[in-house]
Amino acid sequence: MDGAELKEYERFKEEAQFLRSQNQHLQRELDTYRPAWYRASLQVDKLSQQVQKLKAENKILKQKVKDLTLAGASAQQAGDGSSLVPAAKPSVKKRRRRPGRKAGHAAALRPVPDHVDVDQQVPLPKDPAGRDSCPCCNACLLELQDHQRVVEDIIPQKVVVKCYHTRSGWCPSCRKRVESRAMEQPPAANIPHGQLGLNALATAMVLRIAHRLPFRQVAAVLANLPELSVSPGAIARQVQRVAEWFDGDYEKLLLQLRCAPIIHADETGWRTNGRNGYLWTVTNPSQTLYHVDKSRGSKVIRGLLGQAFGGTLVSDFYSAYSKMDCKKQKCLAHLLRELKESAEKSPAFAQGPFFDQCKRLIKRMLRLKGEWEKLDDEQYLPRLHRLESQLEKLAAAEYDEANARRIAQRLRRHREELTAFLWEKDLDPTKMPPSGHCVRRSFAERSAAAAAAQTAPMPGPRWLR
Repeated sequence: MDGAELKEYERFKEEAQFLRSQNQHLQRELDTYRPAWYRASLQVDKLSQQVQKLKAENKILKQKVKDLTLAGASAQQAGDGSSLVPAAKPSVKKRRRRPGRKAGHAAALRPVPDHVDVDQQVPLPKDPAGRDSCPCCNACLLELQDHQRVVEDIIPQKVVVKCYHTRSGWCPSCRKRVESRAMEQPPAANIPHGQLGLNALATAMVLRIAHRLPFRQVAAVLANLPELSVSPGAIARQVQRVAEWFDGDYEKLLLQLRCAPIIHADETGWRTNGRNGYLWTVTNPSQTLYHVDKSRGSKVIRGLLGQAFGGTLVSDFYSAYSKMDCKKQKCLAHLLRELKESAEKSPAFAQGPFFDQCKRLIKRMLRLKGEWEKLDDEQYLPRLHRLESQLEKLAAAEYDEANARRIAQRLRRHREELTAFLWEKDLDPTKMPPSGHCVRRSFAERSAAAAAAQTAPMPGPRWLR
């Protein structure tokens, strides 16, 4: 065997050894995957059997639907009313009140503007002789009159670009760089593009927070009206920046609300980054605070108002508010709405005595509150005590209908919290009251005040202000 044949033999030997080792590797890999393949084949067979079974059931169900449809159509044609196919839900004819005020009342018009910015003369067309003429037929006009047509309009907005030339310097005491800033200038940011001004930021905040528009629609409004080009992501980032600027004001607002005599609170669902949460609202006539939290528990409202809140909390019947250790007033608008919804769902509840009695009692309570200024103590307090006794009797009675039992139990649990507004003038159970505070005194309080007034130089007032 010469040298060339020897080299060829060595090459074939190395190749055979390589193929043998590769074959062994593939054989081990096949042994590894063979159990998984076997289990997968069993699963495929099982799923195939299930598919065949579902197809057979689907065929049977289709035939049943066809038979029921034919039977229902024939029953409707026969007019016997025994249709097996459920008919569409009938439309409920609701009596709608005619829009506008009743006949004889003055029309409700927009208020007249208190000033005029521009006076513009609008003359009539002139004929060749210089006389006022009709624009349609050029006839000379007679019985000329002057008119004033006041029009309120919006001036088209435009984007104004300002460049603030500021100066900065390093403060050795504060250990930071201090930069000058104009009153109408937002806090400076080291970004290559232009910042949004305070007016643009305020508009974006109102559209996003007050009107709850998505970021894309906020960007569309800014692009369509003042032609300000900004991306939805930039608006989202600006919202975060504005929130950072108002951190100190948030704490001040929270402290002011904790000192308020009357607070209205409510919560609703709120999604943040695709996750469910809750938006809590705490408000009084002059301040409103929004707080987003992942929890709906009582710890949130306790954290907002504090453990030592001494005012009156107006809320719905959610149990989280009941754990607050303070005076409470339950919202009667929520109660009326629940009565209406329960009556729509349950005809037995709508026809029962509880629905009508509870509804009329709430309206009498609200009517009595509207006569606060007209009635004196001798007229007001007896009517108030009668309403409270009627509420106790209504809540203590036994009812067969489930909704009536449930709402009656709620009335028993919150009886004192349903009539608290009848003792305080500025405590309203349905809407935000005006600022101020006035309390109607009971007979015991008036007697004590009268006894104290005998030694006082001036008699005590009828109201405690």
